[in-house]
Amino acid sequence: MKSQTLIKLATQAIRKNKMRATLTMLGIIIGVAAVIVMVAVGYGARSRIRQQINNLGTNMIVITPGAAQAAGVSQGAQAFPNLSLKDVDKIRGESQFVSAVSPVIVSRTAVIGPAGNWRTTVNGVDTDYSIIRDWQTTSGDFFSADDVRSSRKVAVLGNTAAQNLFPNQDPVGNDIQIRSSIFRIVGVLAVKGQTAGGSDSDDVVLLPYTTASQTLSGRTFIPQILAGTASEQDLPAAQDEIRTLLRESHKIQGDADDFTVKNQADLAAAAESSTNVMTMLLAAIASISLLVGGIGIMNIMLVSVTERTREIGIRMAIGARGSDVLTQFLVESIVMGILGGVAGLILGIGGAKLVGHFTGWETVISPLIMLVAVGFSGAVGIFFGYYPARKAAALNPIEALRYE
Repeated sequence: MKSQTLIKLATQAIRKNKMRATLTMLGIIIGVAAVIVMVAVGYGARSRIRQQINNLGTNMIVITPGAAQAAGVSQGAQAFPNLSLKDVDKIRGESQFVSAVSPVIVSRTAVIGPAGNWRTTVNGVDTDYSIIRDWQTTSGDFFSADDVRSSRKVAVLGNTAAQNLFPNQDPVGNDIQIRSSIFRIVGVLAVKGQTAGGSDSDDVVLLPYTTASQTLSGRTFIPQILAGTASEQDLPAAQDEIRTLLRESHKIQGDADDFTVKNQADLAAAAESSTNVMTMLLAAIASISLLVGGIGIMNIMLVSVTERTREIGIRMAIGARGSDVLTQFLVESIVMGILGGVAGLILGIGGAKLVGHFTGWETVISPLIMLVAVGFSGAVGIFFGYYPARKAAALNPIEALRYE
């Protein structure tokens, strides 16, 4: 029989029992909708992580201390205070691929402003920090190289810190107190939003690293160094160059590095890996509904074969071959699978939008996943419809005609 005739017969058979066909397809509908929603949420999370990683800065390289050994026991990553301003100067002076570099001295302490105390992160950085992080000011300016050289007590506030210390006013030109020192505010940073780890990038106060080293930490080592390149293509070469320079600076011969060098791609890959695993896990759980729907299709098709045994006998008596009967029932199963897949796709797209609307999560619906979901629902129809179709094709015409 022609494919158009087969599809027409399959559609007619489904229409005869609309309620039963709808209930049969319900498992497929729920399965496809669940897969679409779960993957949309997962892809949305991955997209959000990428955006947050990009917000860290442009072509950024992060250098941190490595793991220390004490009595043969590892003390964990960043436990060894081995980065210093000499390393910063060596990278700045000898690197061919690094266009900007800044030490980062991190401290968390209370800051006093007109509105009271606000506990925040205080970072001591160089002027290149704003270039590496691609962080502009909305009011005032970033502190200057002369401020760094002179260890002036000036500060740049993140948006969150500014709002809590100076609500409803421009902080530039005012003073804040950090521990026992008074700092003049010279700028307010633009909003960056959350980091990939969920912390607030804007809850920060930036000082010249020379001032922070003297007034806050009192330490000679640097807990973090940030470097930037002129283009993304320079990142791998810059990483290798930094690794070589720091091994020279730390006089490392054949041993493992006592520092780590990572770029944005490394950070994004680490953050996305857990998201991808969770997305696939949720999609796999949701796919169980597709299998349940497939079993439902098999059961109904077996019932349909029993109900239409006499019809099958008549078809065979007037010349239909076993392959024609098999194809007819298989097409019915496939049509139910695809119809359920399309209905589930529509429901899934609507469900993803509702989830995004009520939760505020970003959802991304992938066209590829849409095609895969509908295609898989059709494949479920083939897989679970083959046995009933084969059973119908194997009926003896004479016995089928005698069936009551």
